[in-house]
Amino acid sequence: MTDQPTPPQGPNDPYQVWSSPHTHPSPQPWGASPAPGPAGGARAGKERRKQRVWPAVLAAGLFGGMVASLATAMVVGADIEPPTPVTSEGTSSTVAPAVAGTPDWAKISDQVRPTVVAIQVSGAEGGGAGSGVVIDDQGRVLTNNHVIDGADEVQIMLMDGRLFSADVVGSDTTTDLAVVKINDAPDDLTPGELGESSQLVVGQPVMAVGNPLGLDSTVTTGIISALERPVVATDTDPANATVTNAIQIDAAINPGNSGGPLFDSSGHVIGINSSIATTSRSAGSVGLGFAIPIDLAKDISAQLIENGAAEHAFLGVTMTDAAATANGVTRMGAKVEQVESGTPAAEAGIKSGDVIVGIDDHVVGSAESLTGFVREYRSGDEVNITLIRDGEEKQLTATLTTRPEAQG
Repeated sequence: MTDQPTPPQGPNDPYQVWSSPHTHPSPQPWGASPAPGPAGGARAGKERRKQRVWPAVLAAGLFGGMVASLATAMVVGADIEPPTPVTSEGTSSTVAPAVAGTPDWAKISDQVRPTVVAIQVSGAEGGGAGSGVVIDDQGRVLTNNHVIDGADEVQIMLMDGRLFSADVVGSDTTTDLAVVKINDAPDDLTPGELGESSQLVVGQPVMAVGNPLGLDSTVTTGIISALERPVVATDTDPANATVTNAIQIDAAINPGNSGGPLFDSSGHVIGINSSIATTSRSAGSVGLGFAIPIDLAKDISAQLIENGAAEHAFLGVTMTDAAATANGVTRMGAKVEQVESGTPAAEAGIKSGDVIVGIDDHVVGSAESLTGFVREYRSGDEVNITLIRDGEEKQLTATLTTRPEAQG
């Protein structure tokens, strides 16, 4: 049992991954742009390297299009250093204070762009590019797992054009996060100042910095369009889906922005850009981008630095989306289809047919939403589950455990 939503069926289902590009919106690769080709145009003929085939990504509620990303298997490298706390304290970057009205993006971008790096990778399946943010003065860089997945070589370029090789410290397919470490890191690195995502509000201004389409150190701005937006990235194995309750933004992000930081108007990193929505007519930005909240990224990156891998909480249910009514109010939630014996769900008294509509102070509106929330917890955490059973609302308490690795 993997706490995975059961894939819906049918041609009208917004979560369906369409295989025919001629009749339905098709997922477009995003997040790691192809490496530049030979002079004069794109790679062609015998010089063309095999490109990776990336899985589709779907955002709950996006009926007219798809969301695209590049999440696949885990890569774990060498040189795992002793743990260094990944916080906003003690970094060398300085940021402008938040101000009322329109942020001074020119001043803020001047301060934070040195914290952002361009990432080039190469491997057996071809090359690609992405972005990352320096998180400490030892040269560790936070990025997306799908940026470095399958890479034999990783190269980091700083804003001033200096190039360095890098090794993968650890990566996590479940959250699509990874940490790499610059070899022989220079003494003048500028780490980003990591903020908090728990206090974000819809409508606040944000700025993305990254390496879209190989154009390093590109700055775009916008606002937070939504919070806790369930976004699902999967390959052919649903058990290995990446499910994130993401920050939705309208700032333009494109292939190559993956792994790059999302900043607030004080210059704090509040998210890691990871995916965008696309339509059959556009593979680039359509104003629907998604970032992994920095609170989750800080926790996972700290585990990757310490252990090379991350643990994930486990409830022990399979679910589908469903509506349920209690006290005259109908709500969407996650309907429990199956509960495995001996799991936290079974011990808490959750039963097949229950519709879970809340976890702690979070509203659960779908199976993907519940999965995303559960994965933000640690083993041993106690959570309050709100569910509807036989027309009545009930409160249960579950103590989460570590999700079995064998289950993805």
